[in-house]
Amino acid sequence: MPSPTFEFAQAGGAPTGTPTKITQGSQTKGGIGESTLRPDGTLKVTGEFAYSSDMWHEDMLWGQILRSTVAHAEIVSIDTSEALAMPGVYAVMTYDDLPTEVKNYGLEIQDTPVLAHGKVRHHGEPVAIVAADHPETARRAAAKIHVEYRDLPVITDEASATAPDAILVHEGRDDHHAGHVPHPNIVHRQPIVRGNADEAARKADVIVRGEYTFGMQDQAFLGPESGLAVPEEDGGVHLYIATQWLHSDLRQIAPVLGLPEKKVRMTLAGVGGAFGGREDLSMQIHACLLALRTGKPVKIVYNRFESFFGHVHRHPAKLYYEHGATKDGKITHMKCRIVLDGGAYASASPAVVGNASSLSVGPYVIDDVDIEAIALYTNNPPCGAMRGFGAVQACFAYEAQMDKLAAKLGMDPVEFRQLNAMEQGTIMPTGQPVDSPAPVAELLRRVKAMPLPPERQWESSEGADVRQLPGGLSNTTHGEGVVRGIGYAVGIKNVGFSEGFDDYSTAKVRMEVVGGEPVATVHTAMAEVGQGGVTVHAQIARTELGVTQVTIHPADTQVGSAGSTSASRQTYVTGGAVKNACELVRERVLEIGRRKFGSYHPAWATAELLLEGGKVVTDGGEVLADLVDVLENESVEVEEEWRHRPTEAFDLRTGQGNGHVQYSFAAHRAVVEVDTELGLVKVIELACAQDVGKALNPLSVLGQIQGGTLQGMGIAVMEEIVVDPKTAKVRNPSFTDYLLPTILDTPIIPVDVLELADEHAPYGLRGIGEAPTLSSTPAVLAAIRNATGLELNRTPVRPEHLTGQA
Repeated sequence: MPSPTFEFAQAGGAPTGTPTKITQGSQTKGGIGESTLRPDGTLKVTGEFAYSSDMWHEDMLWGQILRSTVAHAEIVSIDTSEALAMPGVYAVMTYDDLPTEVKNYGLEIQDTPVLAHGKVRHHGEPVAIVAADHPETARRAAAKIHVEYRDLPVITDEASATAPDAILVHEGRDDHHAGHVPHPNIVHRQPIVRGNADEAARKADVIVRGEYTFGMQDQAFLGPESGLAVPEEDGGVHLYIATQWLHSDLRQIAPVLGLPEKKVRMTLAGVGGAFGGREDLSMQIHACLLALRTGKPVKIVYNRFESFFGHVHRHPAKLYYEHGATKDGKITHMKCRIVLDGGAYASASPAVVGNASSLSVGPYVIDDVDIEAIALYTNNPPCGAMRGFGAVQACFAYEAQMDKLAAKLGMDPVEFRQLNAMEQGTIMPTGQPVDSPAPVAELLRRVKAMPLPPERQWESSEGADVRQLPGGLSNTTHGEGVVRGIGYAVGIKNVGFSEGFDDYSTAKVRMEVVGGEPVATVHTAMAEVGQGGVTVHAQIARTELGVTQVTIHPADTQVGSAGSTSASRQTYVTGGAVKNACELVRERVLEIGRRKFGSYHPAWATAELLLEGGKVVTDGGEVLADLVDVLENESVEVEEEWRHRPTEAFDLRTGQGNGHVQYSFAAHRAVVEVDTELGLVKVIELACAQDVGKALNPLSVLGQIQGGTLQGMGIAVMEEIVVDPKTAKVRNPSFTDYLLPTILDTPIIPVDVLELADEHAPYGLRGIGEAPTLSSTPAVLAAIRNATGLELNRTPVRPEHLTGQA
């Protein structure tokens, strides 16, 4: 496959960064702006990296979870006697064996039982746990636990969830959302009203409506859920775990165990991807319970089948949209209703609702809107965080609407979008002004201007190269019936936690002399899940402290919280915390230097001093001292929290409020070739243009954009968890039946990056990991529509949708 292009650019002479007086220059190798390599990269590609599933402990037991075989049923009885009688079995636990009165957990709403009690609410819910001396023994013991169920009717959609006689998924709700929802089976509802959409609709020359369906997507990370719990002499437990948020896990685990948080020590183990699927707990509490019960280390590793039931997925959604426009192409109004299926437990559904509603208008100027978003409780699999949550589903729908409006007006779809594109200063439907660059029109211009790939690339003097055709090596066509299509899309995603959440990170930075040279150690609780934070933190330390040697301390709960590795927030927030801590260390180092050497040179008192190349220098470049001489046997250590600008909750009636701290934008052009006779699709190219504010590590930026782009392509044409609407049981919990893009499906992904600084963010950076996941999906759908002429209001698109067999 040809290598992707990667061009950094800036528009209109805008600044490419926002350096401050404490930001160092480029004298120290490996600082910000360089494509330094990942410290774990070689280990991962050679198979030598230790993931959480590779952990081992002497005298270790293996844990296994028994899951429900039905989606909604009363638990009549549980008989564990056969399992307990098996040789090698050390413990079997059910709900009745839990040690405290706290038996539920949850990210926001504590509605998820550690082990099912009274009834099960979804297929695959944990019912019992086993510890044994061998994994196969544990599996066989779990299979010998006899559970008698009495089936209950399943709630699977809005109609069954909100019917007057609907069974309540959770009786007696008392959470903070219960008081404002119109039905107990609605987790959260967020309306947004601005202007008068009904009155504005009367001014429209054209109106288009659409009903859209978005499928349930799995995060499909490579490393399944796993961890090792080790009991400690003080009665506590040490959990080595692959997660996205150590301190959130800690907050939920400790009360269930009946332990103070200081006795539940957590260390991040090697994480094999996350994408939101590790933000909720999976096996953490179960491993700790078994370890404390048996007094032995307990390891739990899910297989792929279990993993499909062991974590939340992306919310499937129904979206209903109406847009109007004048004949000259200005959008008059927008109405929409978004129904998200949250499944059996709340997880992150309230935040997903907030994102879906507040970003449902897209990156466009629309003054009159009427928006409603809800999330349901059902008996389908629980859904929560996944890359771009809430904004992904909305982008699929509003971009299809943009194409419909452009077609009805006879306008070019890119020019129509540019005409209505937001920019810095635009007021969002929530009333919040966009106070940093929003180069939506420019991104569209750039992505459209990229050269198109040659047509009929499969043709050669030796015949058709089927690898370049729909169907690939299946050899289904040599070009007969193959039609090319081109589509465009652009999206908007918030960065960081929103709606008044206290979003902060903590960093501890230490500077000392080791082996005759200055060394910085950076310690945070940030979960490195593949996003490259460990690389960026070292780059920040080199830049701010002028040292070459930087040690990244393993992430654990012995330092303050770094928040979740999600919401495109880690480089912004934990990177900001590292930068802040480095600045404070730097000032203390300079204070030591002034105390020791101030009398030898007036610049110590009068000049602006920097740390560069292991030395103290003036801003004019004059060397005043080596850091080794300044520090000698002293060390400087600082641990500090850092916060971005505060946000506020959206009004529960109008949706008004400054709910987000930053916005991120990406645009895509998709080029596809479709075998219209067989309904097969080959994505030839997915070009992307994205504003990143400041690329701290250009190579990592490229990887994030290409990875997000491919994940968006997956939900466009192949990925979907299929749930039986009659039984609410998952039908395809394996990578045999849940299809993922492989390298053979991966198109060329040329990337054009703008660096337009956000003056409110560290270094002017912008969170980048999620935005490309939004617009790649609707771009692919638009290209397929362009090739086939079909409306295609559902994702993923399947062959039967293209051949008329659906």
